[in-house]
Amino acid sequence: MFSIIEAAGWPIWPLLLASVIALALIVERSLSLKRSKVLPAKLYDQALTVARQRRATPDVVDSLERDSPLGRVLAAALRHVIAQPDTSRDAAKDAVEEAGRAVAHELERYLNALGTIASVAPLMGLLGTVIGMIEIFGSQGGTGANPEQLAHGISVALYNTAFGLMVAIPALIFWRYFRRRVDDYVAELESRAATFLDAILPQRRA
Repeated sequence: MFSIIEAAGWPIWPLLLASVIALALIVERSLSLKRSKVLPAKLYDQALTVARQRRATPDVVDSLERDSPLGRVLAAALRHVIAQPDTSRDAAKDAVEEAGRAVAHELERYLNALGTIASVAPLMGLLGTVIGMIEIFGSQGGTGANPEQLAHGISVALYNTAFGLMVAIPALIFWRYFRRRVDDYVAELESRAATFLDAILPQRRA
C-alpha cells in the first residue's frame, strides 16, 4: 500500500488528508446524531409532567436545556411561558422556532465539510492524474517512448483518480445519509414542539 502511495506522487497526500478528515467527520456525526442523543425516549413525557405540575423551576429548565436538542426546544417553550404567563400561542411558537433554528444549525454541524470533501476529492484525484501524465510525457526522450514504461507510468498516474473516487463515494453516501437523518429529526422536533405547546397552553389552541 505504501509503495502505491509513494509511486502516485505528492498529489495523493492531500487526498490522504481528506480521507482522514472525512473518516473523523463520519465517526463524529454518527455518534452525535444517534436518536437517543437527539430525541431521548422519555424526555418529552418528563417535560410535560414538569409543566403540568408547575415544577418548571429555572434549575429544572436549565437541566432540560442541557439534556439534548429536544430538551433545548422544550426548555425554550417552558422558559417563555414562565416569563410570560399570559403569552399567546403565536408568541410562544416564535420563541420555540428561534430555538429550533439554533438546534437545526447544530445538527448540521460539519455536514458542509463532509459534502465539500465528497465534491472535491474526485477533482483532486483528477488533478493528480493530470500532473502525473504531464511528468510522464515530459520525461520521454526524443527517440521515442518505451511502450511498457509508458503504460506503467499511466497506470501509476491513475492511482490518484482511483483514490479520489474511493474517498468521494463513501463521503457522499454518508453526507446524504446524515442530511436525511437531520431533516427527519428537524421535522420530528417541530411536531413535538407543536404538540408540547398545545399541551401547556390548551386554552390558546387555534
